[in-house]
Amino acid sequence: QVQLVESGGGLVQPGGSLRLSCAASGSIFSINSMRWYRQAPGKERELVATITRSGSTNYADSVKGRFTISRDNAKNTSYLQMNSLKPEDTAVYYCHADISSYTGYSAYWGQGTQVTVSS
Repeated sequence: QVQLVESGGGLVQPGGSLRLSCAASGSIFSINSMRWYRQAPGKERELVATITRSGSTNYADSVKGRFTISRDNAKNTSYLQMNSLKPEDTAVYYCHADISSYTGYSAYWGQGTQVTVSS
């Protein structure tokens, strides 16, 4: 069974940094695109960043120049480096991945990790 597990969330002051990790485990053949989403209270879930298997990246305008998505294909892990954090970055951050496994090709979500930016 495939699972995605996020880690690295927490409380940080404005201007600070956090690094989120998303580790995929299970009977995985390959992972295509990996993404990070976030959902703030009372708001819809929004796509923050995407990275393809080859390493091409794309970002939401609100995080360009501050966030960096990366991945380690050998470890089936993606990362989201978040710098210059703002209070409006406060949200639950979710990892998402398109994974080929013994059960077929499906999209998977992590359980989410809370990021709170506050002084």
